[in-house]
Amino acid sequence: MRAFLFPGQGSQSVGMGAALSEASRAARDVLEQVDEALGQNLARLMRDGPDDELRLTENAQPAIMANSMAVFAALTRDGGVELARAARFVAGHSLGEYTALCAAGSFDLATTAKLLKLRGQAMQAAVPVGQGAMAALLGADLDLARRIADAAAQGDVCAVANDNDPGQVVLSGHKGAIDRAIEIAKEMGAKRAVPLPVSAPFHCPLMHPAAEAMREALSTVVVEEPAIPVYANVTAAPETDPDTIRALLVDQVTGLVRWRESVAAMVAAGVDEFVELGGKVLGPMVKRTAPDVKVTSVVTIEDVEALAKEIV
Repeated sequence: MRAFLFPGQGSQSVGMGAALSEASRAARDVLEQVDEALGQNLARLMRDGPDDELRLTENAQPAIMANSMAVFAALTRDGGVELARAARFVAGHSLGEYTALCAAGSFDLATTAKLLKLRGQAMQAAVPVGQGAMAALLGADLDLARRIADAAAQGDVCAVANDNDPGQVVLSGHKGAIDRAIEIAKEMGAKRAVPLPVSAPFHCPLMHPAAEAMREALSTVVVEEPAIPVYANVTAAPETDPDTIRALLVDQVTGLVRWRESVAAMVAAGVDEFVELGGKVLGPMVKRTAPDVKVTSVVTIEDVEALAKEIV
């Protein structure tokens, strides 16, 4: 049994999607539709950079989605793969949850692009630059990460943002608290603490203004029932009800990304093969959580053709 996965922020790179869009009309159509929806030449930014502009949250989020959906379009339209027959579940890490919902038909492509552009802008605006930070704890599980966060908070916000796998948990909050967490992490039992090059403290209570912006935006869009269940970040459970999906996307802005639990739950439900579309970030996390499953990364046209042959 297979699940399709979609990566989140940090998987962007200059050149993304360029070779695929040259090789696949379906992939090129996706990039053109996203450009039209945003009134922006995002495809050119993805292809040529500059990197610092692509890394801006408001650009990175729709760009990562567009790249993954270009791969998905090449697989389904060119490769003849039908989602409901090829996969039992879809899931995405943070912004990747929007990509998963788009792939499963809950959102159309233009709506997804606009929502992620707004999400990126709202997240960046929620906390002034320099006041927030994030850090990855390596060699720490969720329980240890919570104890480090509690010890470092000292009246500031310091929260667990991403539970990625059994040995990697990300903290988010006020910069002072994250700096303190980095200082004390090793003595409290973590192997290492690494500051992340992000422009805002995602998935923590400081993102409340962004959550309210997304609540308002999501209240005006149509959410269809997905073709297959989508594992939600904040519940680590399969969801199909449109109203529930809408509410969980709001909660996701400030809530913990329960990725490790999501992978474990999919394995428990019978998934033994995970396919990451548009990136190579989630596969290693999956293998650390579930060493015995098969993991495939699909990025290039050759990857698409190989997977299509395997499925069809």
